[in-house]
Formats: sequence, structure tokens, C-alpha cells
Amino acid sequence: MRYYPAYLDIQKRKCLVVGGGPVGTRKVKMLLKCGASVTVISPVVSEQLKNLADSGAINLQVRSYQSADLAGIFLVIGATDDENLNRQISEDANRLNLLCNIADRPQDCNFILPSIVSRGDLTISISTSGKSPALAKKLRKILEDQFGEEYAVALQLMGAIRKKLLRRSHEPEAHKELFEQLINSGLADMIRNNQTADIDTLLLEVLGEGYAFDDLIGKADQTLK
Repeated sequence: MRYYPAYLDIQKRKCLVVGGGPVGTRKVKMLLKCGASVTVISPVVSEQLKNLADSGAINLQVRSYQSADLAGIFLVIGATDDENLNRQISEDANRLNLLCNIADRPQDCNFILPSIVSRGDLTISISTSGKSPALAKKLRKILEDQFGEEYAVALQLMGAIRKKLLRRSHEPEAHKELFEQLINSGLADMIRNNQTADIDTLLLEVLGEGYAFDDLIGKADQTLK
């Protein structure tokens, strides 16, 4: 393996995107989704980025990149169509030991971005180590069909159960068996089919009194229809 798989916590971290076109816009939206503090530098920017700047979601600087722009930055993404500029960004970042990704240029990156399937707090990543984005896209589509929004609700439910068990001083080592029983009993399928009564019966059998689906998830948070 060339790459070490990891998930980065970039909440409130300063991240820079150089490039304001469609690729840069996609990168910015993902960084914002993960809670980053985002600056965009580009002489030309998309309407979406202008709107984000107007709303205060990002810091937009409509100008050319300078090496000094990396001061205080945690992570930088180069998303321009200028190979020389992308190479400069990579060299500047490496000199400062910063995390750097150059779109579609794995040879100029010290980390690459996987193709992902996102279902609430569930994130499934697919990487071909930069060798075949087309294959990664194909696998993503397969996984999107296999893992629907019911898994987001199932994960939310598991988190609520775990939190309640811990509040009751339940031994953490005992959680594994309980959660395995829930998962192996077809919980996700029940959620997808809106079988709330069956879910409550399962929760009672496995966890005992006090664990009802509506109470744990909250009616306002349910995505079931």
C-alpha cells in the first residue's frame, strides 16, 4: 500500500483552495460540509463561490496565488488548470510540511481524496490509489445502491442507544454483543420499510424497557416516510 488510510478532523481548521472553477467549487463545498474554515484564492470564481462569500461562509480573495498565502494554513487544495501553478502550490506546501492535494495530479499530492458514499454520519470511502478514478466511480455507484438512507437512521439510532447505555453506567465491553444482535436482526431493513413497531419489539428483546425508536431518534429527526 502506498497510502495510509485516515479520516481528518478539519473542524475550524484553516483550509485553502486555489482555483475558483467547477472543481474548486466542489472541493470548497466538501470542506465546508466538514466544518473547515475555508479561504479561496482565484482571479476567476464561480457564482456559487461568490454567493458563499456574500453569505460569509468562505473568505474569497479574487486574485492570483502567492506563496505567502500558505502561512497558517492546515491543508491546501490546488484546483487550477495551470500545471505550473499547481506544481508551485505543491512545492510550497511540501516545503512547509502542509497537507496538499492537487486535483487530478496524484504525483503532486501528499494525500489523495477518495470517492465517497455519505449517509449521514456514515462515510464509505473508495480509493484506487489514483490509478483509476473511473473504477472508483463505478464502485461508488454500486455502494450507493447497496447502502441507502436507512443506514444514516440506523447509525443515528445506534449512537443514541450507546449514549443512553453509557449514561446508565453500562459496561462498554458489553455493547459489542448488543449492537451485533441489533445489526444482525435486520435493523436497517426494518428502518427502510418503516417497520417502527417491529423495531420497538427488537429493541425491547435486546435492550429491555426504555428503548423506543421514536424516543431515541426523535420524531423531528426521522427521515422515514
